[in-house]
Amino acid sequence: MKSNLDPEALLPSFEAGEIFAYPTEAVYGLGCDPDQEQAVLKLLALKKRPIEKGLILIAKTYSQLLPYIDDAAIPMFKRTEIFSSWPGPNTWLLPASKKAPKWITGGSDLIAVRVTSHPLVQELCECFNKPIVSTSANITGQPAATTVQQIEQQFAQQVIIVAGELGNRRKPSCIRNGLTGQTIRDN
Repeated sequence: MKSNLDPEALLPSFEAGEIFAYPTEAVYGLGCDPDQEQAVLKLLALKKRPIEKGLILIAKTYSQLLPYIDDAAIPMFKRTEIFSSWPGPNTWLLPASKKAPKWITGGSDLIAVRVTSHPLVQELCECFNKPIVSTSANITGQPAATTVQQIEQQFAQQVIIVAGELGNRRKPSCIRNGLTGQTIRDN
C-alpha cells in the first residue's frame, strides 16, 4: 500500500509494528520500530535475512541513538571522525548499550547506526521520536530497490510505501567500525 508523506498519519502504523519502505540517500530502505521484536522479525522474514547479521538504525540526531549506544565506550580520539561524518551516508559500528535489542545487534557487542541527511527520513524519525530500522528494500541477494515499482514487485502489499525522491548517492552508506576504523563496506 502506498502512502504520501504524512508522518503523523503513519505513526499509528509504526506503533502497530508495520513495515515501511522509504527512500534514503541511495536506495529504498525497509524499516520499522526497532524496539518491537515481532516487527523486526517480520522484516527479517520478508528480506529472508538471518537475525545474526544485525540491522542498521537510522536517526535524525545522535541523541535519538543514545538509548542504543554505550556512548561512554566510544574512544575520545574517534569521536570527531564519527560525529563530523553526520548527517550523511556513514554508518558506524559503535558499542551497543545493555538495552540495545539483540534482534537489532544480531547478538554483537556493536550496533550499526547512522544519522541521516535525507529530509524525508529525518521527518519520519522526528515524528516517531526515535530511530528506525534501516536495511535495503530487497530480498537478500537481490538488487536493492530504487523505485516504488521494484518494492511493489518484491513485497506487494506487505509493506507501507512512503514514496519520495532518493538522494543523489549511487551506493548505500559506507560502514566502518567506530573502535578500529576498519571499513566493513565502502561507498
